[in-house]
Amino acid sequence: MEFDVMTRATTWDNVADLARRVEASGFSGMLFTEGHQVPWMNIAAASLAAPSLHFSTGIAIAFARSPMVSAEIAWELAQNTKGKFRLGLGSQVKAHIERRYAGTFDKPAPQMKDYVLAVKACLKAFRREAPLQHDGRYYKMNLLPEQWTPPRHEHEDVKVDISAVGSIMVRVAGEVADGVHVHPMHSMHYINNRLLPGLAEGAKRAGRDPASIDKIIPVIVAAGDTPEERAGPIGEAKTTIGFYGATPNYAFQFDDLGHTGMRDKLRDALRANDNARAQALITDEILDQFAVVARWDDVADRMIQRYKGIAARLVIYLASHWREIDGKTLDRWGEVARAVRKAG
Repeated sequence: MEFDVMTRATTWDNVADLARRVEASGFSGMLFTEGHQVPWMNIAAASLAAPSLHFSTGIAIAFARSPMVSAEIAWELAQNTKGKFRLGLGSQVKAHIERRYAGTFDKPAPQMKDYVLAVKACLKAFRREAPLQHDGRYYKMNLLPEQWTPPRHEHEDVKVDISAVGSIMVRVAGEVADGVHVHPMHSMHYINNRLLPGLAEGAKRAGRDPASIDKIIPVIVAAGDTPEERAGPIGEAKTTIGFYGATPNYAFQFDDLGHTGMRDKLRDALRANDNARAQALITDEILDQFAVVARWDDVADRMIQRYKGIAARLVIYLASHWREIDGKTLDRWGEVARAVRKAG
C-alpha cells in the first residue's frame, strides 16, 4: 500500500515547502481536494519541489469543466510528473454545479459515467490511437485537429478515478474507472458488504477484473500516546463523522451498523449549532467503526490490519493542519507511512 497525505490548495511557496517536508518524511504522495482553489498549479509547484512524490486529485470537480479540459490538464501533469499523477473526479452536488459553476447537473451516476468515457476518448485521441469520437448522452465530441492535439510523451497511461459512495456510483466506478476514491466516512462493513460487491458488479457488466480497480481510501485517524494527546484528534474525528453522518448520502452506514435514527439526531444537533451534542452522539463504538484511534506505535499496525489486500493507496484525511504541523508530529507520521509502505 502507498501512503499519501490529503491537503488543500494554498500558495505555491507553502505547498512547495509542504511537499519537501512530506517527501523527506517518507510519504508516497499528496492528494489535493478542490475547494476554494483549483488544484492544478499547486500540484505543479509541489511536483517541482518534491519530484519523487505521486500526486492525485481527490477530487477535482468533473461537471464544472469540459471533459477535454480535464483530459488536457491530466495529460500535461502526467508528462511533467513523469507519470506520477492520477486524475480523481467527483460530481459535487447540484447546487454548486448549477449555481456556483453555472454547469449542468442531471443524474450524477450516468452523467459521471459519460464524463469518464469522454475523458478517456480524449486521452485515446491524444495517444493517436483513434480520432476523437464520443457520442454520449451528456457529452458529444468529434473535433480534434492535429494542430490542437497535445504532443505525445512517455507517460501516456493516465489513470482516471472517481469518488463513489452510493451503490449506483460504485457500480459506475466498477464499469469505467481505473480507481475509486472511497469516502473518508466508511466502516469496514461498508467496504466489505457494499463497496467491493458493487465494484465487482460494475466490473462484470464491463467484462473487467474488479481486482484491477485501485481503491484509494482516506482514513480518519486520531493518534496520540496518552488520552490527553488523543483528545483533540478524537474531537476532530467525531466532528467529521457527525458532519457527514448528518447528510442523507452517508447516513445509511449508521443503519447498516444498527445505529438507527443517528442521522436525524445529528442533523438536529447541527441545526442547533450544538457541536458538543453532535460529538457526544458519536460514541466510542461508533468512533472505532469509522476511525482509527490508537497510540502512535500502533497506528500503522491498525491500518495494515484493516486495509491490507484492499487499498492501493491510504490517505490521511484529517490534514487541514498539515502546513503548520510541527516537525516531531510529522516525523511520527513518517514512521507510520514507512511502515505501511513496507507492509505492501
